[in-house]
This record gives sequence, structure tokens and C-alpha cells, in this order.
Amino acid sequence: MNKRKLVLSVILKETPKLLQLFLNFCLVVLALILSFLLIKNIVGFLEILMKDGSNDYKLFLTNILIFFLYFEFLTMIVKYFKEDYHFPLRYFIYIGITAMIRLIIVEHDHPIDTLIYSLIILILIIGYFIINITPLERPVRSWFTNKPEEG
Repeated sequence: MNKRKLVLSVILKETPKLLQLFLNFCLVVLALILSFLLIKNIVGFLEILMKDGSNDYKLFLTNILIFFLYFEFLTMIVKYFKEDYHFPLRYFIYIGITAMIRLIIVEHDHPIDTLIYSLIILILIIGYFIINITPLERPVRSWFTNKPEEG
């Protein structure tokens, strides 16, 4: 019985480490894919700039905003590793704001949709403001008891 408990204990301790390793590997692969797509976007962006007579400002702005989306996702992955395997919520908010701005610039044919996108941006900015005014230090909670740990 003790041997079974010991094996179960080892499995329970090692499973999160194995899953964390798998997650880190997948994020590195995703970062490589995003880096390739970012470089491809830069090449496409340069082709638009070098093309004679290209006055398509929508395509130009769309490519710039897509570039920033790739850039923000890559920055978020870097922050994940730098901040000890934690995604800061503010980066998700940045990405949401950038995506909504892209939608407003690219698809501004319907005024009601543009108003809704603007309200979404306002909500995201209010959320960002709330995150910044709340204290960063919170009591560490025990995983098993959901009570603050004695420290």
C-alpha cells in the first residue's frame, strides 16, 4: 500500500512538470511559426512599398496592423518565459485593442459595427485601467485548501 502511494505521489509531482515542458515546447514552436509569418509580412509590406502606383491605403494599414499583431503575440510569448511562465493580462488587452482598431480601419462600411468596435475598445481600455489601479501583491493561496498560506 505504501509503495502504491509513493508511486502515485511521484506521478502527481511529475505530471505538472511534464505538462509544463510540453507547453513550453509548443510555445517555442508557435513562436518560430509567428516569426516566419512576421518576416513574410515584412516582405509583403516591402513589396507594397516598392510597387509603382500603389495607393491602396487599406492594404497598407492592414499589413501594418497585422505586423503589430504578430509582434504582440511574439512579445507575449517572450514575456511568458521572462515572467516565470505567466501570461500578463495586459498583453491580451493590447492584442484585443489592436485587433479592434484593425477591424475599424479595414471594415468601416457599417456605422453600427464601427460603433460597437469602438465600444469594445472603450471596455478594453477601462479593463486595462482597472488592472493598473489594483494592487499587484495578492496573498498566495494554498492549492489544496484555497486559504492564504502562512508566511
